[in-house]
Amino acid sequence: MKARGFTLIEVLVALAVVALALGAGMKAAGALTMNADRLQRMTAAQWCAENQLVELRLTKQFPGVGESSFSCEQLGLQFRGLMRVQPTPNPNFRRIDTVVGDETTESLLTLTTIQGRF
Repeated sequence: MKARGFTLIEVLVALAVVALALGAGMKAAGALTMNADRLQRMTAAQWCAENQLVELRLTKQFPGVGESSFSCEQLGLQFRGLMRVQPTPNPNFRRIDTVVGDETTESLLTLTTIQGRF
């Protein structure tokens, strides 16, 4: 009677294939986790920038040219930002660049808008 089963080499090859597949799966899971964290930080930073621009609009004051810094907390994360107000060719409008960063990155995102005189 002939013996049935797998040889040692077949078992080792199968284990190698499984190990490679699990390694690729772990790498993909790690990338997904990092992307989710980055998306959360970017979203919170955008909220900070948008809040600064909305606050500027709600005061109904024409912003002066120059730079100002601000800090913000969203989703338990601390952000710091810089708002640059620049003139435009039309004196009734100002270009406003809002740059927001966190403790690890100087600039996570830049949000730009044009604001007119009220």
